[in-house]
Amino acid sequence: MAVVTEDQVREALASVNDPEIKRPITELGMVEAITIAEASITVRLLLTVAGCPLKDTLNRDITAAVKTIAPDADVVVDMGVMSDEQRKGMQEMLRGGRTEREIPFAQPGSLTKVLAIASGKGGVGKSSVTVNIALAMAERGLKVGIIDADIYGHSIPDMLGVGDLRPTQVEDMIMPVPVKGIQVMSIGMLKPRKDQVVAWRGPMLDRALVQMLSDVYWGDLDALLLDLPPGTGDIAISLGQHLPNAEVLVVTTPQPAAAIVAERAGTMASMMHQRVVGIVENMSYLVTPSGDRMEIFGSGGAATVAETLSGRFGYDVAVLGQVPLDEKLREGGDTGEPIILTDPDSESAKVLRGVADRLSGRSRGLAGMQLGLSPASK
Repeated sequence: MAVVTEDQVREALASVNDPEIKRPITELGMVEAITIAEASITVRLLLTVAGCPLKDTLNRDITAAVKTIAPDADVVVDMGVMSDEQRKGMQEMLRGGRTEREIPFAQPGSLTKVLAIASGKGGVGKSSVTVNIALAMAERGLKVGIIDADIYGHSIPDMLGVGDLRPTQVEDMIMPVPVKGIQVMSIGMLKPRKDQVVAWRGPMLDRALVQMLSDVYWGDLDALLLDLPPGTGDIAISLGQHLPNAEVLVVTTPQPAAAIVAERAGTMASMMHQRVVGIVENMSYLVTPSGDRMEIFGSGGAATVAETLSGRFGYDVAVLGQVPLDEKLREGGDTGEPIILTDPDSESAKVLRGVADRLSGRSRGLAGMQLGLSPASK
């Protein structure tokens, strides 16, 4: 075995990120000790929790990192568990030295684009749009998170195939579930049982939203998408109070009944001083085997909503995309394999990717954001 030093091993381990926290294990204090023997190198690793679901991934990544500097060594990863004090120290470090809870996306300096996906009524495909837009953004190299804020009708975990997974918790800090290149959190992941019914009223709904925003360690995200419940209820109001800088994407279908209530969702956003960034029309048309377009639910719903809201707000609210009816889009939501990944060349995937491109093309920055500043008198 080539002669290596502890510093060299530690430097190699700095390239290994914790799969959930996305930070180097050396920076997180997870590497307790390194023992170098004649033919072996042992890394003592402290897991955040005993039942860490990704310890096999850590074992593999650590072994590969050490092998880059000592290819002939027998690498042993000895796993232990952090003490309460060590976990608290890591939690404080991740929060930038702050022990109090706060919503990072509401801070004046936050550069994360917060997009709330809203609809006037249920059944228009809002969650499917959310999942596929998030995955399309991640394909572009963006760091993306999803909050399933539809407390009663949470469906995001199942749409991504992680309905039975539960997040890792470090003290009172929760790690979002990583899946398909994005990070996800849902009230469904915090329930003791998947089939448990959530029967909460206003204050509890607000507390659940705040918990997913403040208690979850999201890291540095480029975009955070919130799948809102349909309508103009408690969650929409809470979002406006806690994240006034969030922008709203309204999802509708072509028929007038859906368009009318979609206008209400957009108007609610404006009442909460949030900007409506566009409209997506789902189930817009069906392409028949002969190649013709069949407008099963009518036409013009999104255009009507966009025209009404543009006139009402005094700025342009555009139709960002018209997603056709597609059996594979529906199947992807049922199987946990979204169409963006399984059939990227389908018309539905192309439209959804186009919507994501228009949204993610709006660069990060402070322009137009409320910075919480007020003039000082001399």
